[in-house]
Amino acid sequence: MRNYSNTLLPIAFVLAAMASVQMGASIAKTMFPVVGPVGMVALRIALGTIVLCLIMRPWRAKLTAENWRPLLVYGITLGVMNVLYYLSLNRVPLGIVVAIEFIGPLAVAVFSSRRVVDFFWIVLAAAGLLLLLPIGHVGVGIDPVGGLLALGAGGGWALYIIYGQKAGADHGTQSVALGSLISALLVVPIGFFDRGTTLLSPSILLPGLAVGILSTALPYTLEMYALTRLPARTFGILMSIEPAFGALIGVVYLHEWLTSVQWVAIASIIVASIGATISARQPAATVALE
Repeated sequence: MRNYSNTLLPIAFVLAAMASVQMGASIAKTMFPVVGPVGMVALRIALGTIVLCLIMRPWRAKLTAENWRPLLVYGITLGVMNVLYYLSLNRVPLGIVVAIEFIGPLAVAVFSSRRVVDFFWIVLAAAGLLLLLPIGHVGVGIDPVGGLLALGAGGGWALYIIYGQKAGADHGTQSVALGSLISALLVVPIGFFDRGTTLLSPSILLPGLAVGILSTALPYTLEMYALTRLPARTFGILMSIEPAFGALIGVVYLHEWLTSVQWVAIASIIVASIGATISARQPAATVALE
């Protein structure tokens, strides 16, 4: 009974982390008319970085000539990925953005395995992607620019996983705070150039802080707890259902109703991600500061 409860709690934490990330994204999207997607991501990264630095104390990390390069790429990728994600979110429903973006970690899982069965997961994910993107007369007609931006964010997520693992091997949990700090140095000036002192308004800072906590500090803490108590494969399978969380929260909080074809497409990508995670020899972590 004790072992069962010890497993149930980290699973609940993973589910809570996914819900937290998508709730943060939904709040951020409601702020787009005021501060725009770039301004919102700048505000979120700035406030989220402050919280992470207070918790992780990244100034204690030891940077050397050998270990700073993966960390730099990791931080830049984190910033670019989030900008592309928010720009896509401005054009496309939340659930669809998350599903398309999930192609990134799915690709990492597939290419880390290279088994025959992975060809099936590739085909299944491609079918889901084909149904979501406005390709020919097959897709259901989302904004094409938004779809491409989501794909770009997915590519950023793949690089984030690869370089995040390298940075994590050198700096441990402090790598996220360091990477977030690098991304803040890149994105925050762009956000202030775009929206100016509007970002410093109290009516903007409060929801911005909520987004920073929900999308960064809280899910990262919950996921790190779960990662130390769950097998990597179990964690990867649980994370694979995140597109469903995005779709459901998009419906409930943003009233972004999806068609039956879009639900089938999202389900296809989720099943492909779960299958690729199960067949992968060493499932890659998909923790991301979306």
